[in-house]
Amino acid sequence: MTNKFECRFLTFILLMLSVQCPTFRLYAQEVSQKKPNVILIMADDMGIGDLSAFNDGMSRTPHLDKLLETGVWFSQAYSASCVCTPARAALLTGRYPHRTGAVTLNMELYPTLNRIHLGIPTIADIFSENGYVTGLIGKWHTGDGPAYHPLKRGFQEFVGFKGYDVPSYFNFKLDVQGVYQQMEDQYLTDVLTAYALDFVQKYKQQPFFLNLAYFAPHRPLDAPQKTINYYLDKGYNSNIETIYAMIEVMDQGIGKLMNALDQLGIRESTIVFFVSDNGSDPLTGERFNIKIKGEKYTVYEGGIRVLFIVQWKDRLQASVRNEMVHFTDILPTLMEICHLDTPEQLPLDGRSMSGVLFGKEEETASIPRFWQWNRGTPYYSHNAAMREGEWKLVRPFVTRNLPESESIEKPVLYNLKEDPYETQDVSKSHPDIYNKMCVLLEEWSRQVELDRIRSARH
Repeated sequence: MTNKFECRFLTFILLMLSVQCPTFRLYAQEVSQKKPNVILIMADDMGIGDLSAFNDGMSRTPHLDKLLETGVWFSQAYSASCVCTPARAALLTGRYPHRTGAVTLNMELYPTLNRIHLGIPTIADIFSENGYVTGLIGKWHTGDGPAYHPLKRGFQEFVGFKGYDVPSYFNFKLDVQGVYQQMEDQYLTDVLTAYALDFVQKYKQQPFFLNLAYFAPHRPLDAPQKTINYYLDKGYNSNIETIYAMIEVMDQGIGKLMNALDQLGIRESTIVFFVSDNGSDPLTGERFNIKIKGEKYTVYEGGIRVLFIVQWKDRLQASVRNEMVHFTDILPTLMEICHLDTPEQLPLDGRSMSGVLFGKEEETASIPRFWQWNRGTPYYSHNAAMREGEWKLVRPFVTRNLPESESIEKPVLYNLKEDPYETQDVSKSHPDIYNKMCVLLEEWSRQVELDRIRSARH
């Protein structure tokens, strides 16, 4: 069965590459009076293998499959972290999460380590300052307290929650413009979709930026029983059948949103991103994820390599791109495409992938990228990685619990071109590459830790 899934995955890539031949086209209308809208949709703990296109129909995701087929899909796309808060911090700022101060999980236990420092502008700040209506619908996990509320971080409209507001998808609290409402007997994912539909209807006449941050398929595992029954009949275990049902409801919501854009006549003027914040959660059980190693909490491919699709109808040609892209690239890309004025000397770790989106051949694979996560204050000897081209250096994962001391595990080197599943340490056969990457990862660790400490003082 695994070989069948793998073949389907590889066949899809080859088919897309052979049929679609993107050319670099800059339309005359690209610079227009009305700037394009942007919808950034994020799933939570969704693996690449959760998409029906890649799992031989184990799940049902027709609308996301269509987005994949008609958009630009990045096969080598990476989150900025293997867990929620730092991944979102990087997406919102274009900076490595350590520089923002948002480095770990659990807003209640580690409130000062779960927030973007106030002096750092967010993507919502930048869009707002450029005349956009900015909205966040869904999960907010990058700051607790009045000063860190989304309405204070550039979002003009907010309907959402923090993780601890959702004991059940059918019983949860929702923050609506700073006022909490208790929601019962409604399904969270459907509620978020409804608010997103209201948002695009309300602001169809002016440029908007909408971050639609679904909670699915994050724990607690809940879905409508009718949808669960479809997967129950296929013989999956209770967790997987619920997870796939959660994803299916989210997919249906995304389909409704795309239909609304068509009906409102703004599909062609709206750039749509779909990403997941990190890989699948091991606490919910193992499930198919195209055979890549690791999961959430780890810096192996299964923890940080994610779904990443961009669609702009009639503007971007459907294609598969194999360049390595990263969450920190989203902000600089939108700054370029949307012609946004930005603060002078705005520090960014990412770079624009606009040329890649429009079909231009660019050598971005050699740009070094870095990751690190452990619970609590960073220990850079734990669970850290660097990728440059086909080479990936990993300081091994030790624990998802709070580490007691620095790790003594030896870093390992993988060649992802020859070994995409990270099975063979080739450090001894490539000592020069290994030593260079060890030095670069250590230098990066020191730089971002100094920035983290400096930012915390302001």
